[in-house]
Amino acid sequence: MEIFWRKSATSTTTITNTTVDNQQPWADEGVLTLGIDLDAHHVRNTHRKAPKSDNVYLKLLVKLYRFLARRTDSSFNKVVLRRLFMSRINRPPVSISRIVANTSEKSNNKTIVVIGTVTDDNRLLTVPKLSVAALRFTATARARIIAAGGEVLTLDQLALRAPTGSNTLLLRGPKNAREAVKHFGMGPHKHKKPYVESKGRKFEKARGRRRSRGFKV
Repeated sequence: MEIFWRKSATSTTTITNTTVDNQQPWADEGVLTLGIDLDAHHVRNTHRKAPKSDNVYLKLLVKLYRFLARRTDSSFNKVVLRRLFMSRINRPPVSISRIVANTSEKSNNKTIVVIGTVTDDNRLLTVPKLSVAALRFTATARARIIAAGGEVLTLDQLALRAPTGSNTLLLRGPKNAREAVKHFGMGPHKHKKPYVESKGRKFEKARGRRRSRGFKV
């Protein structure tokens, strides 16, 4: 950290109630004030401290879990609050099949918590009895969970049942499963998905796509 003298725009020539001698070379240029040159002056914390959304129901949940995170010593509430701030890209959906795959006999009596959307998976033939709390459910996911004898909870209902997050299992979906992420990456041999105009005989079938045409990436 550096400390330096900075010239101000005022016309007076006093420094801390002391008259400045006009013979000094800097006396005619105003008052010198002490400035501090911070090393990390332009470094900012860019994490969210509140949600960007204007959804009033989401803001009420933030208000609730902000209170719980402050007044309890539970890290569960702090994690839920942080995830409520996140954008939708960072809150990927979780399917019923992923929930079933992550629940065992030991966690059958636990409440599954998803800070995002719970979706249906028609590849899953039978749905066991589940207790799930989430921001929202698709209609088919909600119907299948209820039909199996389970229950769907909102996050404010969860706060009444488990204010410290006891007997819960917090899950989140795969963040990099988006279609856009499959195209990311630079250079060959990254297995990135090409942006193909169309799929057919005349589109991306030549050099670089077949070993018979020079090389295969």
